[in-house]
Amino acid sequence: MSAELRDLLDRIRAGAGRPVVLVDGGSGAGKTSLGRLLAPALDAQLVSLDALYPGWDGLEAGSAAVVSDVLRPHDPGWRAWDWRAERPAEWHALDPARPLVVEGCGALSRAARGLATFGVWVELDAAERKRRALARDGDEYAPHWDRWARQEAAFWARDHPWEQADAVWRG
Repeated sequence: MSAELRDLLDRIRAGAGRPVVLVDGGSGAGKTSLGRLLAPALDAQLVSLDALYPGWDGLEAGSAAVVSDVLRPHDPGWRAWDWRAERPAEWHALDPARPLVVEGCGALSRAARGLATFGVWVELDAAERKRRALARDGDEYAPHWDRWARQEAAFWARDHPWEQADAVWRG
């Protein structure tokens, strides 16, 4: 484990109560990788917004679901999105007593930040993010890159997620 990751975990654990961590950043920045490191280290449930965005135009709906479903105090959970059938899929219940890591574009909204104990902004330059995302998802994502980037830009202009963050992680 790197010194940077140990420091981040120490900062998260220093908060009061059950850790609820929001990890946000642009597509390809490394949010999922960071979430996959944080969740087991915190013995936390992991919610990846990629699994619940309702399609390629779903960033806003996914962000709203963090507040309305994932972080709600009673019966929290999330509805998966079946990308092939292009329709809602099964409900995934969350244990409100266990730590939680939520990662994805739109996770660190102004509305969600007040319901979480810690926020992380994952920073990486746009060219490298695009290279990584297209290397990861290839032809499936390439036709949607600009469409998704416009949604990210709109979310960033409204919510300034980096300003909601307690830490900046270099992807």
